[in-house]
Amino acid sequence: MQLFVAIPALNELDYLPKTLQALEKQKTKVSFSVYICVNQPDSWWEQADKKDICDNNKQLLFKLRRRHYAFPLHIIDKSSPGKGWDDKNFGVGWARKTLFDHIMNIADPEDILVSMDADTVFSEHYLNSLAKNFEQHPQQTAVAVPYYHRLTNDEAANRAILRYEIYMRNCLLNLYRIGCPYNFTAIGSAIAVKIKALQKINGITPMKSGEDFYLLQKLRKMSPISNWNDELVYPAARFSDRVFFGTGPAMIKGSQGVWDSYPIYHYNLFDEVKKTYDLINQLYTEDLSTPFIAFLKEQFKTEDLWEPLRQNVKDLAHFRHAFHEKADGLRVLQFLKTEQSKMNIPDEQSLRENWPLICHHSLTVFAQEEFSFDELNTEQLAELREKLFEEEMEKRRPSKSM
Repeated sequence: MQLFVAIPALNELDYLPKTLQALEKQKTKVSFSVYICVNQPDSWWEQADKKDICDNNKQLLFKLRRRHYAFPLHIIDKSSPGKGWDDKNFGVGWARKTLFDHIMNIADPEDILVSMDADTVFSEHYLNSLAKNFEQHPQQTAVAVPYYHRLTNDEAANRAILRYEIYMRNCLLNLYRIGCPYNFTAIGSAIAVKIKALQKINGITPMKSGEDFYLLQKLRKMSPISNWNDELVYPAARFSDRVFFGTGPAMIKGSQGVWDSYPIYHYNLFDEVKKTYDLINQLYTEDLSTPFIAFLKEQFKTEDLWEPLRQNVKDLAHFRHAFHEKADGLRVLQFLKTEQSKMNIPDEQSLRENWPLICHHSLTVFAQEEFSFDELNTEQLAELREKLFEEEMEKRRPSKSM
């Protein structure tokens, strides 16, 4: 088994060296190599407002090529004049696809691709922990690695990333609670996958943002995904507009008080999804109505959701699989977001009412009759994050019987 680390880089001169330092400190007997795609649209060389990014990429390429590293380093130049993306197909999704396709062509089926970002650090045991993880679970095809954003000296960034993590961890814990098969958090810097699994799904689908979510969803439709690894990854908590949605843009919007794209989904909405899950056996033989089913009919623009599935499966087990392929993670999240916008419930109230269902840890902030995220200090936000993180790690951890 070998590990192939794939890192897209755009405007990362200040951050990528820290990631490479973390890689140089790895203590592992497993062979690994690093592939970096420095990328940007080619037209940016002609745009005055993109000059700083172009110069940043140029300097990064120069430094990468000049220095010798303790591991094999391979550079894919998609940023130099004449080598960049066209104006239609560009972004982190295309960078990951370029990296993944290249690695799939040279790696063995049992090798592991480690998806990483250029602003992520980890312990000296991280790569070794991934290798052991796959060795101990040979049937495992992919891991959504646990993550944790360390705080910085930037108060605004700290508040924004804590609020964003509260949103993500609340969602994941509720997905665990209802038994959703798509109970993963998609972070591009926290994914490891077997080459043969990537080959089976024809690699990653290039998108300007969200390619990590669609990758994990495709993998999950093929086989279960592990949510556990002994070592975490620590992505940077920073404001960034390199992608169209995700952590950086969420922090920017959140720092301006705009969290409508990242709400605290109320437990009732997850319960509505679970009510439909509980009816799958009946849906195999008869049509039923629930709010989630009504939403799916609207999304697929059909009143006949299930009969085509029934006609194409041989038994209930295959119908259940077909159901979850249709009502997948994307549809669940779309339902949550659509219905949350109709509820007109403050995020603070949603979290308070969710808390007894998703977290066994008590919290002093809930002793207040009312509280506001804006009025909580950073320490209080950090306590919220910490309790959710502890609960999530318990849910992610495999049972001792496994």
